[in-house]
Amino acid sequence: MAVSANRLELLQIADAVAREKSIDRSIVIAAMEDAFSKAARSRYGAETDVHAEIDPKTGELKLTRHMLVVEKVENSSTQIMLEDARKRHPAAQVGDTIADPLPPLEYGRIAAQSAKQVLVQKVREAERDRQYAEYKDRIGEIVNGVVKRVEYGNVVVDLGRGEAIVRRDELLPREVFRNGDRIRAYIYDARREPRGPQIFLSRTHPQFTAKLFAQEVPEIYDGIVEVRAVARDPGSRAKIAVISRDSSVDPVGACVGMRGSRVQAVVNELQGEKIDIIPWSPDIATFVVNALAPAEVAKVVLDEDKERIEVVVPDAQLSLAIGRRGQNVRLASQLTGWDIDILTEQEESERRTAEFESRTKTFVEALDLDEVVGQLLASEGFSSIEELALVDEKEIAGIEGFDEDTARELQSRAREYIARQENELDDKRKELGVADELRDVEGITTAMMVKLGENGVKTVEDLAGCAADDLVGWTERKDGETKHEPGYFDGLNVAREEAEAIVMQARLKAGWITEAELAAQAAPAEAEAEAEGEPA
Repeated sequence: MAVSANRLELLQIADAVAREKSIDRSIVIAAMEDAFSKAARSRYGAETDVHAEIDPKTGELKLTRHMLVVEKVENSSTQIMLEDARKRHPAAQVGDTIADPLPPLEYGRIAAQSAKQVLVQKVREAERDRQYAEYKDRIGEIVNGVVKRVEYGNVVVDLGRGEAIVRRDELLPREVFRNGDRIRAYIYDARREPRGPQIFLSRTHPQFTAKLFAQEVPEIYDGIVEVRAVARDPGSRAKIAVISRDSSVDPVGACVGMRGSRVQAVVNELQGEKIDIIPWSPDIATFVVNALAPAEVAKVVLDEDKERIEVVVPDAQLSLAIGRRGQNVRLASQLTGWDIDILTEQEESERRTAEFESRTKTFVEALDLDEVVGQLLASEGFSSIEELALVDEKEIAGIEGFDEDTARELQSRAREYIARQENELDDKRKELGVADELRDVEGITTAMMVKLGENGVKTVEDLAGCAADDLVGWTERKDGETKHEPGYFDGLNVAREEAEAIVMQARLKAGWITEAELAAQAAPAEAEAEAEGEPA
């Protein structure tokens, strides 16, 4: 059959809207059907279930009224008696829906306006869905766009198939964009919001630098060189750690390029931001030394529990290691994920001397010794009275100037001192009201019981309700810095594994778990430890 002008026009409108809004033609036609349905309901009654159907090939519009077949009519607008339904459809049964054709309508101005609003709303929703679906999967990519407008420092970018925004704090310092400027940025978020999907771009995100290198360095794009970490002080300086999967490819050289051409292209895009490219290393000490370049490092000391590393540098290298306003050490810390303390060789020497004097004083006062004897013990590496009491007597006797009698006397005094300390701690434990039964929990010492009592943990049940974090504290990273929150056992040198074992033993004694459950929980951890201990 021939398609009338009106029908043809309907399909042309659907095609034009679909092309303009980059949405599927069927979605536009469905929106038109909803619009016609609403307009028809304004004529036949708002409660009437009117359906409009547009043939996608001919553009022919059909209106039908749907009614539910029931035995007793409660709403005549949407329901029909079984007897009446069978007059039109002999096979009708209760629960069926029958569709009666309706004659074409002449739409008035109000109905047409209402239909237009429905159509516009449906098309807008479809456009938003398409835009969100497209960009939510592109988070982590770099996009190019044109600046559409600048609002209060925020830059609205036309991406061609949608709009995005670069907030003021996501722009580089002193960076100014005007309408019509081209802009390259990193998609870091896409969210559904009441006013439509919001696509957020950034030029300060650390991964923006990594993605720019991927565009400039074929080895990164091909996966031969990998960017392991990036730290940025946007607009000023950045550090990027790279590693090569191919021993014949130098990762730093690949990123720098011939005469620095590759890194210079990234620097130009980032408004002159200086970039240090350093080799990544699985050994954290080596990695930190590399990250502090160009400063030279004399020595490093790791504290793995607190993720802190102490770096000793020559006196002349201190300002270079710290950098202007602490920039170099701050970026190195962000890059490695460890807190970095920088000391000069002189400061470290002074601290070692202070520690030596402190240990000497402890031995002299606790064991009633001459200062020379205390110094000898400290210089031999003894750090505590407990260590002296527990070590093999022959080890003490082997110190130059000591004999077996001296060793025996020293250990006797050390044990007496520990016993006195234990009695004092036990008295304090009793004053705090800590139950005797806590002593039966495997791994618990009297000093621990005092610390628990000071923090309100006085029974096995109380201890069973604790977590390892409560006992040894925890570390969390905020604003590029690792912060340690103290636990009950701070100062007692208790490892997290020990704390976890103590809590599990308390739960066992309290009857919260059984021996079998404890063994089942321990088995995976032991297997993992064995796997880590196997030679590569």
